[in-house]
Amino acid sequence: MARWKICIVGAGKIGRMIAALLKTSVHYDVRVIDRDASGLAQIDTTGVEVMQIDVEDARALTEAFGDCHAVISAAPFFLTPAIATAAKAAGAHYFDLTEDVAATDAVRALARDAETAFMPQCGLAPGFVGIAGADLADQFDELDTLSLRVGALPLYPTNALKYNLTWSTDGLINEYLNPCDALIDGRPVKVAPLEDLEIISHDGVDYECFNTSGGLGTLSESLSGKARRISYRTIRYPGHRDIIKLLLDDLGLARRRDLLKEVFETALPRTKQDVVLVFCTATGMKDGVFTERSYVNKSTARQIAGKTWSAIQVTTAAGVTAVVDLMRQGKLPAKGFIGQEQVRLDDFLATEFGALYGAGAVTPLDRAA
Repeated sequence: MARWKICIVGAGKIGRMIAALLKTSVHYDVRVIDRDASGLAQIDTTGVEVMQIDVEDARALTEAFGDCHAVISAAPFFLTPAIATAAKAAGAHYFDLTEDVAATDAVRALARDAETAFMPQCGLAPGFVGIAGADLADQFDELDTLSLRVGALPLYPTNALKYNLTWSTDGLINEYLNPCDALIDGRPVKVAPLEDLEIISHDGVDYECFNTSGGLGTLSESLSGKARRISYRTIRYPGHRDIIKLLLDDLGLARRRDLLKEVFETALPRTKQDVVLVFCTATGMKDGVFTERSYVNKSTARQIAGKTWSAIQVTTAAGVTAVVDLMRQGKLPAKGFIGQEQVRLDDFLATEFGALYGAGAVTPLDRAA
């Protein structure tokens, strides 16, 4: 298989992690683009090409993509349409990490007549959780419910929210405020964020879960009419949801996203001592018996290429690099729109990047049980 050149747009925490993973492989050449020189300065340029380009310069962006097999957007969600448009013009495959529904719709529209593949929502959630959830659903003769739950949490919570910033503040606010996709009575619907509170336990620790936006990806569409109920919820330590509702509803910060972002970034410290928990549960009929099965994956920060990376960086970057690797291997469609549920979990975990998830698997892939 040919060696691929990958262009990463965005030199932030996730972009740097993606570059670090790809350059450890013999299969990839890596280029990173950002308009911010300070961000590019944080890239370890050993084996990595960096280019300072403004994403709003469509011509320069398309030229930078021209010799690349694939583009990975690790830029803010509102830049998605411009980056995806340039990738299409350059004839490169396109991947991103967005949880924003409108951005995904823009990518889907670009993919309709494209000669290359367009695969948004390739991180953790949406992303890996959709792959794991689709695999769990396939284990049933008749699927009844599928519950996808994901949390990026501090290992050592100390404040009242029991939370530290581990990823994009804008993405976090979107999750808490935007309508959420779900499947109820077999039909795709929108439900309110922060609702449907439930308590789950793992390893003797209690967690709360509640509706948030974006994590379900396209699963509600692909399983429409095939299940009674499908939901996506974010995992937090108990008490978090009630404080967030106070901030958003009682103090009116839902109408002041700019102020809410400032509050979060001022009051909540960042940490690399984090844990990512993926907790998927399905019920349905299997061999004539009403059955429940779960898939649990738990990842913590780790050292890669001599540097410590947070769990959210590793799991998000591994999500997108694994599907890029499957595309390189010819195991995904080479044109048009691709949803996460089109990826086989076994294939994903067998890649050199998906193996990072394999190391965090709590439940084995035992489909015969």
